Amino acid sequence: MELFLKGKRAIVTGGTRGIGRAIAESLLDAGAGVAVCGRSEDSVEKAVREMSSRGPVFGQACDVADHQSVASFFKFCDDKLRGIDILVNNAGIGKFRSAGELTIEEWHAVVDTNLNGVFYCSREALSRFKTCGGGYVINISSLAGKNPFAGGAAYNASKFGLNGFSEAMMLDHRYDNVRVSYIMPGSVSTEFGSGGGADWKIHSSDIADIVLMLLRMPERTLVSRVEVRPSRPKR
Repeated sequence: MELFLKGKRAIVTGGTRGIGRAIAESLLDAGAGVAVCGRSEDSVEKAVREMSSRGPVFGQACDVADHQSVASFFKFCDDKLRGIDILVNNAGIGKFRSAGELTIEEWHAVVDTNLNGVFYCSREALSRFKTCGGGYVINISSLAGKNPFAGGAAYNASKFGLNGFSEAMMLDHRYDNVRVSYIMPGSVSTEFGSGGGADWKIHSSDIADIVLMLLRMPERTLVSRVEVRPSRPKR
């Protein structure tokens, strides 16, 4: 692969498995230095060990729903990466129940991770972009951010909010040399949902390819939103 990101520094949240892991690997293969986080120290250490042959990769456990944990992770990244050019907000969870059955704890777990966590990480990155002269934020959303479904009250709300936040952040910082995009996948073959190994689903590597496509765009051009769906979904 062409090392078109050589010298660039990237952070990928939820980068130990699934979509985040595929994105982290693709960024490394393109020449970037990468820092990843996950909620488990063991999973982070394992992922970093397995990816180390691809390039400079670092990791620390972080719960993006906790702003203090996020601040600690970004300080770790300051030490390891010496700056940041790319932030991929990928960490996310889902609790799928009807609105009346959702517990308060489940609601907060989903919204605090999928929406508040993106704000916490973006806020840390934006302050550092000022020093670096700009940067790129790519948020991994979902088609659930425009298509509500039964049982998805918390997840839909978090992704609708993420889409709105992404567009507002883009407008806020477009003249600060900061680009913001969000990717809205449909069914992806990961451990996140049921039937992870279904052949008809999108692969994590497909989303990683889209991230690289966005990063290849000239600075004058912004692809602000990408919708992705299986070409032949299950009937």
